Amino acid sequence: MANQCPPRTAAIWSTSSPTEGFRFRLTCCASALALASVPLAAQETSPPQELDDLIPDSAVDNPEAWAQQSSDETPASPDAAAPDTETPIGEPLGFDLPWPDDIAIEDFEPLAPEEDIEFADLDLGRAEVTFEGADKERVADNILLGFPQTEPPFTDRGDFVERYAALSTIEELEDSDANVAQLAARAREDEELLNNLLRVYGYYDGQVIQSIAGVQAGEETADQSPRVRFDIVPGERYRYGNIELGDLQAAQDFEALREAFEIYPGDYLQSDTIVQEQFDLDRALGETGYPFAAIDEPQLLIDHERVEGDLTLNVEPNGKYVFGEVVSNDPEFLSGRHLSTIARFEPGDTFQRSLSMDLRRAVTATGLVSSVVVTPREVTPPQGDQPGVVAMDVELRRAKLRTIAGAIGYGSEEGIRVQASWEHRNFFPPEGSIRVRGIVGTQEQLSGITFRKNNFGGRDRVLTIDAYANTIDSPAFEARTVALTGIYERKSTLLFQKEISWSGGIELIATQERPPEIGGIVQPRQTYFVAALPGTILFDETDDLLDPTSGFRLGGRLSPEASTTNGVESFYVRSRIDGSYYQSVGYNLVLAGRASFGSIPGAELLDIAPSRRYYAGGGGSVRGYGFRKIGPSNELGEPTGGRSVVELGAEARIRTGFLDGAVSVVPFVDAGSVGPDPTPNFDEIKIGAGVGLRYHTGFGPIRVDVGVPINPDEDDAPIAVYVSLGQAF
Repeated sequence: MANQCPPRTAAIWSTSSPTEGFRFRLTCCASALALASVPLAAQETSPPQELDDLIPDSAVDNPEAWAQQSSDETPASPDAAAPDTETPIGEPLGFDLPWPDDIAIEDFEPLAPEEDIEFADLDLGRAEVTFEGADKERVADNILLGFPQTEPPFTDRGDFVERYAALSTIEELEDSDANVAQLAARAREDEELLNNLLRVYGYYDGQVIQSIAGVQAGEETADQSPRVRFDIVPGERYRYGNIELGDLQAAQDFEALREAFEIYPGDYLQSDTIVQEQFDLDRALGETGYPFAAIDEPQLLIDHERVEGDLTLNVEPNGKYVFGEVVSNDPEFLSGRHLSTIARFEPGDTFQRSLSMDLRRAVTATGLVSSVVVTPREVTPPQGDQPGVVAMDVELRRAKLRTIAGAIGYGSEEGIRVQASWEHRNFFPPEGSIRVRGIVGTQEQLSGITFRKNNFGGRDRVLTIDAYANTIDSPAFEARTVALTGIYERKSTLLFQKEISWSGGIELIATQERPPEIGGIVQPRQTYFVAALPGTILFDETDDLLDPTSGFRLGGRLSPEASTTNGVESFYVRSRIDGSYYQSVGYNLVLAGRASFGSIPGAELLDIAPSRRYYAGGGGSVRGYGFRKIGPSNELGEPTGGRSVVELGAEARIRTGFLDGAVSVVPFVDAGSVGPDPTPNFDEIKIGAGVGLRYHTGFGPIRVDVGVPINPDEDDAPIAVYVSLGQAF
């Protein structure tokens, strides 16, 4: 019969603190324990113990102490005895190997060293790095770059530092904001920036080690603001491996096009170079007859094992072409035939993208269109080695053609001046404009009409016919003039500055002129009839039309003239030569100089109309003096003009840092003389000096000059101010 657990069990609960709940510690059946440790009931010599006998009263009264006492007691085995460490170990059963002391080892002969042996240098391909002797470059007060790598050298390090300085976010922190938390946040951004820059230069195994501290080596106290240091370990620079250029080899001009893409296997890898060479290849395709060429985005596959990058640039030349005809979508307004005269290419010329863009700019420059798009269109596909033909489709939209303009101003040289004009820019298509203008001022009144034909007979060739009537009441003379002039010229423009410009024409003038009043007595008028054939030529080797910084200009004007006054006929030649030179000295300084000489041989001074004589003085001549104030004068000191003129000028154009470098300071000195004879007279030369300001804009500098006469006459003002657009020369 199985033993039954007695109805009584012992459950011990305990708590370690008043705030902890009770824990259940022990629940057992004593008879079960007895069965596990004694023989069957038939062999028992004493009755089984009850559970109350197994659990002493001390365990119930203080369970924690009883439990601790039980764990501390270690039962000792009466048969166990500690071994004697001095007693040798007996021989174990079944172990027949000899002990090491019993093994006899035979003597051996040592190997003789080989005298001719050479040990190979172990090259692990790692960069040689020394942090203690690292080169350092301070980018800002709170940024220091360290370059501990000595071999291989870090090429393009200077450019690398400049680019980092331009892009760094740490450098943007003000000193007051440069606490450690903000510096650490921006340091993480700059660390990523430096890693990206390393990859740009072809260092794909580079490391950037960042450290931030307020105390540097050798310093006893911390600076007011912490600093961050980046140690740059670029590693080995990768090179280009395989270069795949798609179907470029199918182009007729493959060799020239391949030379335009100057990346070859073995060159150092750099992302900037890929972008630049892709642009150069695209330009070469567009300039050698491939209007429909296409280039996909470059793909670069980096192989770390080979330390190379394989470049794939898929190029589709899509055939070579030549220019065909120009087709306008509005032939009644601007015909394709007229646009062909504007274009700088002829049918059959190899297609050039730059000439296509130039045609677009030229049509825009007419001022007759609000938008224009020029698109090549295939007419004949390429056949073998024969190029195809593309027509140039010009899609334009008409602009507003009528303009009303006006201006009100005041100048110390010319007084009050009000002018207005009305213009229709395509009154006589194509590009035939008509303009009506008028001036009302203190010294001048004018009314006139002008016909102008742009791109007449060729690109930038202009025919101008002008008829006007005006009166001039200047300190030098009074004139009532009616004139008809016609000029045909080839001009330089902002779009296309030409090395050689020229003009030729005819002038028919009828004018009544007289000198200024003398002592309140009005002088009689004298009538002149003048016919002239003026011509000009200009050689321009400067780098800019409005604001040159280098090069020279040399121009000449020659005007044979016939004049009749009071029954006296005169023949004379008005001639003038102007030259200027410009030289940059560094980035912020341009030195400029000019010289001018004019002469009128062939007639006496009184036989030449006052308006046809030479004068000097003013903002475009000798600054510091009034307009036309230099030269021979009458009894009242009023200028009468002369038959020769000499002008000299020099100035230094100094760029400042104001307004992002848009402001320049220009000290200057000018000199000039006007004489009554055809040869120049230096006895009465006038000198002026001063300083000016230039504000540089996208369309040229705005000029303000303040000049002072160095050797003035009695009636010369002590100071003169000039305001205009463009440089003085």
